[in-house]
Amino acid sequence: MHVSEFGPSDGPPVLLLHGGGVAGWMWTSLRRTLEATYKVVVPDLPGHGHSADEPYQSHTETVNALSQLLVRGGSNPTAVIGFSLGAQLTIELASQYPELVDRVMIVSAQAKAMPFAGLTLRALGAAAPLAQNRRFARLQARELFVPAELMEEYIDTSAHITKTTLLAAVGDNMRFAVPQTWSEFHGQAFVMVGSRERALMRDSAKIIHAALPSSDMEIVPGRGHGIPLECPDWFNPRVAAWLALQ
Repeated sequence: MHVSEFGPSDGPPVLLLHGGGVAGWMWTSLRRTLEATYKVVVPDLPGHGHSADEPYQSHTETVNALSQLLVRGGSNPTAVIGFSLGAQLTIELASQYPELVDRVMIVSAQAKAMPFAGLTLRALGAAAPLAQNRRFARLQARELFVPAELMEEYIDTSAHITKTTLLAAVGDNMRFAVPQTWSEFHGQAFVMVGSRERALMRDSAKIIHAALPSSDMEIVPGRGHGIPLECPDWFNPRVAAWLALQ
């Protein structure tokens, strides 16, 4: 798994986990905000970006690989911020390896199984070649609020995501449920969702928050699925302020 690191090597570590269909580049703006103070660790998850030649297998295998990454980093515990698929992985990482994680920010994580998942995955598999089409990729990018300066990164990432990765990542995303051990996480947890996201996502945020009552939850007014890219001028200072809390 390709990993980039920024900022002082002895700074407090922050791990940023991107969503499905994008890559570590989605955190460029936030990373630039944090790197003066923090050791910012930004992987390209399997099957994505610079890790495109390593197919996504499952959330379980990815979380195991992330835990090994943190152990090798040797500066734990770590703050973890995840978006969408990356937010699900953040929950799993904190639930399974709480000794490695001291605080988590969960941005737009689905936590309710979708009906007719099998039909949806078959349709997705049939449509997978569309990802190679630049026009289609641009339309998808608008849904995620990818800014113009990152558009080519998105198109390139989309073009190199294989059908195997797509079905494995989306399949686990659709089947995701909050682990029982999430309720035992003793670190700080912050759950965020946009007010304009689908009801499924808003309900998921409430489920995640209810499963860990010590967590904080924020519904961001007027925002959809893509908060880190949609409103970086608001999101980045919000993250910095949250990290600074003791």
